[in-house]
Amino acid sequence: MPPEPSDQSRPRNQRPTLLLTGAAGVLGQALVDELCDDHDVICLRHRTPLDDPRVREVTADLQAPGLGLSAAERFALTAEVDVVVHSAAATNWRATPADIWRTNLDGTCSMLDLAARADAPFYYMSTAFVANPVDAEERQRFPGAAAYLASKAAAEDALRSAPVPGVVLRPSVVMGDSATGRIARMQGLTRALGGIVKGQVPVLPGSPGTRIDMVPQDVVARAVGDLVRAGVTEGEYWLTAGAAAILQREVVDVCLEFAERHGERPHPPRLIPLEAVHRLLLPLLEGPSFPESVRRRLQDYAELLLVFQRELPFVSHLGTPHCGTAPTRAAIRSALVRNVECWAAGRGGLRRPRRPLTASAPAELAS
Repeated sequence: MPPEPSDQSRPRNQRPTLLLTGAAGVLGQALVDELCDDHDVICLRHRTPLDDPRVREVTADLQAPGLGLSAAERFALTAEVDVVVHSAAATNWRATPADIWRTNLDGTCSMLDLAARADAPFYYMSTAFVANPVDAEERQRFPGAAAYLASKAAAEDALRSAPVPGVVLRPSVVMGDSATGRIARMQGLTRALGGIVKGQVPVLPGSPGTRIDMVPQDVVARAVGDLVRAGVTEGEYWLTAGAAAILQREVVDVCLEFAERHGERPHPPRLIPLEAVHRLLLPLLEGPSFPESVRRRLQDYAELLLVFQRELPFVSHLGTPHCGTAPTRAAIRSALVRNVECWAAGRGGLRRPRRPLTASAPAELAS
């Protein structure tokens, strides 16, 4: 086996080489767009080819020992990588908890080992929702979501004890692009928005004043890029809307108003206080009264909102030095409209809008 490169023997180019994971995920395209102008980007990817001429691709597996790479491939990476941005994660809550843990914790530990051998700072994409406690009843009902949150918190701890300089990044719900609404992969939030537009969500857990903290993917990517370019190599950064987060009633209103502009306004979902969700809603869903498709959809929405909604605002570092731009409340709402527009134009959306939407002027992202 060839010896691991030392710091003295590693070639250092003027243009740094950045190793990125998760380029095919929700944030991936935005991170590639943000980082490629001033870095040579190598993307570790599993199954989905990126086919992006701006990056080099290396096939790897976060669940495999040594990332599934040969000794020669690991040596080559550690010899040239200057920065590691680890954004890949298991986000499908229907996966087994064991698979989620293997990807999110074991995979992160493998990436940390590679970064240590490369003597490269490590930027870890965690989630703001590690701050939301999950009680024993929620862990039993929603094992996938509970495993996701616990594994992300454990991976943060692994970074803190690793022999590399590291930055923890904690975005909230990542939306599509603030200007176009586009997102690389449909996630739970998008499906929930579409369900409200179609009138398929009769009930939602939470009060009208509950905050749903969402941030557009390009805003998150810019903050990551600014931190990397500034050479910030330690600390925890909350990439959230914070006090600018919109309320659950505003999210519902955006969906209902959009549906009305395109045809018929559906009946608004009934908001059920969180304390009644476990006592009334979830036991009802487990009974024989609901078809399986309806039961699964409502359980998915309950799981999402139990994890993602929050009474108190998150801390936010967006807009602080070297950390992007703070979005305004109006900008978040405007981005949400564009996300709904993009969903409606895509597969599974509204196939034949009755009349075109008259979009409002773009809101500025700067506060």
